[in-house]
Amino acid sequence: MQPIKKYFAIYADTCFASFGDRVKIWITINEPLQTAVNGYDMGGFAPGRCQGSSIEPYLAAHHQILAHAAAVSIYRSKYKDKQGGQVGLVLDCEWAEANSEKNEDKTAAARRLDFQLGWYLHPIYFGDYPEVMQERLGDRLPKFSEEEKDLLRNSIDFVGLNHYTSRFIAHVPDSPDEGDFYKAQEMERIVEWEGGEKIGDKAASEWLYVVPWGIRKVLNYIAQRYNNPPIYVTENGMDDEDNETSPLNEMLDDKLRVVYYKRYLAAVAQAIKDGVDVRGYFAWSLLDNFEWAQGYTKRFGLVYVDYKNGLSRHPKSSAYWFLRFLKGGEGKNG
Repeated sequence: MQPIKKYFAIYADTCFASFGDRVKIWITINEPLQTAVNGYDMGGFAPGRCQGSSIEPYLAAHHQILAHAAAVSIYRSKYKDKQGGQVGLVLDCEWAEANSEKNEDKTAAARRLDFQLGWYLHPIYFGDYPEVMQERLGDRLPKFSEEEKDLLRNSIDFVGLNHYTSRFIAHVPDSPDEGDFYKAQEMERIVEWEGGEKIGDKAASEWLYVVPWGIRKVLNYIAQRYNNPPIYVTENGMDDEDNETSPLNEMLDDKLRVVYYKRYLAAVAQAIKDGVDVRGYFAWSLLDNFEWAQGYTKRFGLVYVDYKNGLSRHPKSSAYWFLRFLKGGEGKNG
């Protein structure tokens, strides 16, 4: 796997040279955690590795981090002065809220965040993996050479955040989730308050609940933990189930998505008032599209795509809400 750093650097160099006069904001890798965990531990995503390996996901992540840093090094040494662009990395993260005031639950929630964000940001900002990962994974976690640590440090101009939902986190000795990555965290992800009420309205995907307060918390967490870097919310949204039997007008009247964006954007605005350096926000997604292993069964779009009738496109209620919002037509409580 080691040559991937070299080949990725060559690829990045080609992109910078070919498009750098027009592209000013670069993302090296999108959601590397998904590739490492679901590609090399759980097996649900490409390349579909699910061999019970306790090493492969951490090797995959290790070389992704080094490939990112190599690309940034090339840009800064050859192109930044001439092109004036920025290079960042996009990470996906659920907010982890401690399930109780117990120290073990608070520690489990902190551990969960280190296994999501810290896995990639700690090497970049502090030169090595989070201590909790080193302690729990031991020799399964690859080591950085001193030369690699130098390459990694501050190899980022901004953090991209893909955020959709949040979970309560409780400490458990044996995680109910499959895969070494989850077992090592000794935590359970919970979707209910103590009284049994769900953490938020459920979207179509089994993992996605509407929890707007979580995005404010994760944005503040990044700012406080990593010296308030520039942040772009690079993905945020929710999905509906594809339903061939529902009339088109019902599929276009996506009330919950409108509520989702109203509340999540309000929470982002609150984070900015808190002092978080949020530079931009991107809804996922403009159009219904192919969603990883779920294919066309889930619809995240602001615009409905009719897959059976020439891919015709129909704006949903959320698209019209965004239109009014961007024109300043939504009131403070709208």
